[in-house]
Amino acid sequence: MKQRQNTLKHDILQTEIKRKTLKTKNIATLLRGGLKKIKKQHALGKLTAQERIDLLFDSETFIELDRFRKNKHKSSTSQKNHSGDGVITGFGFINRRQVFIYSQDFTVFGGTLSETHAKKICKIYDMALKVGAPVIGLIDSGGARIQEGVASLAGYAKIFCKNTLMSGVVPQISIIMGPAAGGAVYSPALTDFILMVEDTSYMFLTGPEVIKSVTHEIVNMKELGGANTHNAKSGVAHFSCSSDYNAIELLKKLLSYL
Repeated sequence: MKQRQNTLKHDILQTEIKRKTLKTKNIATLLRGGLKKIKKQHALGKLTAQERIDLLFDSETFIELDRFRKNKHKSSTSQKNHSGDGVITGFGFINRRQVFIYSQDFTVFGGTLSETHAKKICKIYDMALKVGAPVIGLIDSGGARIQEGVASLAGYAKIFCKNTLMSGVVPQISIIMGPAAGGAVYSPALTDFILMVEDTSYMFLTGPEVIKSVTHEIVNMKELGGANTHNAKSGVAHFSCSSDYNAIELLKKLLSYL
């Protein structure tokens, strides 16, 4: 009898320790890249990945997937290995309709795409396909995570494959809410609708400095790949928004037509 009581006490203690550990992990994960980087994001006039999701989804309906998933790639974990690896993925309801989403977090490794990051995005694409629900991508990324080399590029290839296979099957919408450079440009361009935020979002394959060194042409980021350039000249984007808030409201309106 006494042994059973001791075993029960031990189990209760272990459960309490796990509960507190999980609570601590949740708090740390919500801070993502840390307060300093969050403040920098706000100073640029941008919301964080989590704030964008909170504004977009109906209250308390968003379910995050793979929150504690970390990158195991040695070359990519020389810095602090953040839970979630720079992208928030999951599903929930917008105006009572189910939607799947990935929101890249610029406060973690500049929102760059790693092998783990790509796997998280591909997972929600597969889930969306099974239920026929739209996929939304909130893009705020420096492109491929160069530390991982071909592993990161292969991750992009898998995402491009999902984009093409699901074209015409489920709606795909991208909002460019920060830089979208290199590989980060191809995936949005393959989706059905692209919204860009003026002054804070850019889409280009290679930056002004590379262009200057190769063609000797001097061009700034806004001229090269800003919202006005892609809405008025190239036709890559379909909507231009004044802020993150405006982009989220316009996205909700667009979803109501689908």
